[in-house]
Formats: sequence, structure tokens, C-alpha cells
Amino acid sequence: MTLRRATFFAVFIFFIAGLFIPIGGSTGARGMSLIRDTEIENTIRSYAAPILRVASLEDEAFNVHIIQSNELNAFVARGQRLFVTTGLMRRSGDANQLIGVIAHEIGHIAGGHLARTHAALEQAGKTAFITQIIGLAAGILAGSPGAGIAVASGGGQVAERTFLNYSRGQEQAADQAGVNFLDRAGISSKGMYDFLNILSNQELLHSSRQDPYVLTHPLTRGRIAFVRQHVASSRFSDTPTSPKFEEMHRRLVAKLNGYMDPPGKTLRDYKDTDSSTSARYARAIAYFRLGDLDRAQPLVDALISDEPLNPFFHEMKGQMLFENGRMEAALGSYRESVRLLPNAPLLRTSLAHVEIEMNRPELIDDAITHTEAALRVDRFISLAWRLKGVAQGRKGQRGLSAVSLAEYNLLIGQKSQAKVLAERAIRLLKEGEPAWLHAQDIKRQIDRKD
Repeated sequence: MTLRRATFFAVFIFFIAGLFIPIGGSTGARGMSLIRDTEIENTIRSYAAPILRVASLEDEAFNVHIIQSNELNAFVARGQRLFVTTGLMRRSGDANQLIGVIAHEIGHIAGGHLARTHAALEQAGKTAFITQIIGLAAGILAGSPGAGIAVASGGGQVAERTFLNYSRGQEQAADQAGVNFLDRAGISSKGMYDFLNILSNQELLHSSRQDPYVLTHPLTRGRIAFVRQHVASSRFSDTPTSPKFEEMHRRLVAKLNGYMDPPGKTLRDYKDTDSSTSARYARAIAYFRLGDLDRAQPLVDALISDEPLNPFFHEMKGQMLFENGRMEAALGSYRESVRLLPNAPLLRTSLAHVEIEMNRPELIDDAITHTEAALRVDRFISLAWRLKGVAQGRKGQRGLSAVSLAEYNLLIGQKSQAKVLAERAIRLLKEGEPAWLHAQDIKRQIDRKD
């Protein structure tokens, strides 16, 4: 699947223990995007699962969010949400380094740092930004393209230094919790140590050239020495990472490189002589992006032949066919991907998308079924709400369609249009029925924000 994006805008923000802190004095702005991809999210969740288990945290409550950015960063937010940049994943040398980062971030969650960070912000004089910060976070999670925050004035720099001093203690505690969790899960901490060494080189750079991870996870000699000593004494340090996890990492990096690098660079990096699954995966994506289906499809077909039960290879074939107008064949590929992984909401949304685009009456009910199944798992998939609304409209269900499209517009930040649609739904639907109540909730939510 193409890496799905939910755009948001921020003003030179950096991330500390789950809240967004504006760096004072900056006036420029840059755009960043959230990416949705089932395979990558599942890989991160697989890495996190054994750590969450020993940390006594619920796996079902853990959410993964991918930020499209070349910067190297990761952070956690309230509600056990892990945010990881594509830059960090692509620059991680192996699965164990990425697992080390995840263990550190889970250390923040288990240590209750998120709640204490909120208090520290207030003590550091950041009270004026709290509402903006929380509003931005909500906008990101909802996929709103209009979310943004104001730039802090230079007078906030003293408060920022105060907060960073507080954060150093949290970083040490998260390291300690992270290596403890890794030991209890029987996983080596070498990856965490290797990653800290990579970051240590960043400290020599001017702050304008440092990755945000160095600013938001302040390094000290004590931190590095602690992890080094732990690696030297832990009986799990030489435990190899499972081959399955390493292969998942290679595919994760290949997929990100294939979609984010220019196709020519991908084809140079993953040469035809490399017959590994990850290299063929990357080349297939590169040829697909070049519009060369004659080269892309045989590569995907070969991958499917090797692993017929891999839902992501069927998904990719479906995407290639769909975007090249071969709807009937794409429908079969997406159906197989959903059959193999029925609880993946993004796969069901993609299948519904094909069914809606084919515009065949006999597929409409099936499309509604898939969008509803997707939204039961993840109600923030804006495309699923739009597709559901279109399908309901084609069935003549004007009130239900208005509710779904109101929710879609609310998620993408079009509040005025969402309100118009919610009010239309209220007029068309029977008072007191679930959809009517949903429309009322949307309208009240918009009125409160206004």
C-alpha cells in the first residue's frame, strides 16, 4: 500500500515525553505528515509486544504513529501512543537498535513520565501553551491538516532550559527501565547502546544541525556509561535478535526507501543482482513509482509465489493494479489481503475503495461492510468515513450519508462543511436513532471548538 498520509503543520516543534514544545525565536514553518501503513505499524507493534508484556502494559492500548520526516526522532504521547519518524527507522542499523529505542520510550510510559511532564511544563512557565499543544496533538491524531501552534517568543528560552533539566532525569530513568524490560524479555541491550553512540556524535554539532532526538532526549556521559555497563554485565547481551525480526526490519527499511527515495536511487541501492526478498520488494516499489508495471508486477508475483500467505504482497499487487486502472484484478488482490489479515482496518478501507470506484451496485453493501469493520477498529480513518458516506448515498440513504461525510470533514479539519452536513443529517434522520445522535455529537463538538 502507498504510505498513506495525514498532513499537519507545525512551527519548528520538538517533542518531549509526549507533548509538543515550541522552540522560542523561530519564525519559519515546515510541513510534516503522518503516514499510515499496516505492515510498518505491525512491525513496530511486534517489536514492542514482548517489552509491553514484561512492563505489564496492555498491548491493545499501544498505538503506533509514523511521522514522515528525515529527522531522527521518537517520542510517546498520552494514551500509550508511540510516534516514530521514518528517518529514525531508515537510519537504524538493525532490528535491535529500533527495539532499543522502543524499549526506552516504553520506559517513559511505564514510569508515568507523561503526566509528570504536564506538571513540569506548567512549572516551567508553559501554561500559556498547554491548550495549543493539546489541540495540536488532537489534530494530528485525527488527521487534521489545519492543526498548528504559535511560535514561542524568545522570552521562553529560560523556561525551556528549566524543562530540559527536568527531562534529563526522565531520560536516565527511561534508560534504566528500558534495559530492565529488555533483560526480562530476554533481548539484548546492545542496540540501545549502539543507538546512543550514534547520537553522541550529534552533540558535537551546532544545535541547528542536531536531530531533534538529541534535543528532546538529552544525552549525558552518565547515560551512555550506564547502558555500556549494563551491556557488559547482562547475560542477554550476546543474545541474537530473532531472524524473523531482522527480516521484518530489512523489509521495513526497503519499503520506506522504495517509497521515499527517488526510484533511480532505490534501483542503484537494491541492484538486480540482489535476490533477497527486501531488495526485490524495494525494486518492485521503485518500478511501480516509475509507472513501469511490466517490471513491477513480475517482481510482486514472484514475492507472492514465495510467500502466498503474506497479506502485504497481495496488498501491494492490488495497489499497483488499482492505480493502473485494472480494477477487476485489483479487487481480487485486495480481497485476498483482507482474507489473510481481516482485522487490518487499512486493508479493508483499500478494498472498499476499489469496490466504490468500480461503481457496481452489487458491491455497495460489501463496501459499507468493510468500512464499518475498519471504523470499529480505528475510527480516525478519514477515508473510510468518506467511502462509507459515498456508498450510503448511492443506496439513497441520504441521512446516513450526511453523518458519515460530516465525520470525514471533521477529521480533515473542514469544520464548516462538517457542521452543514451534520445539520442536514439531523433534519433527515429520525430523532433519537443512533445516527441522529452521532450527528448531534458532531455538531456539539464543532460548536464547543468555535
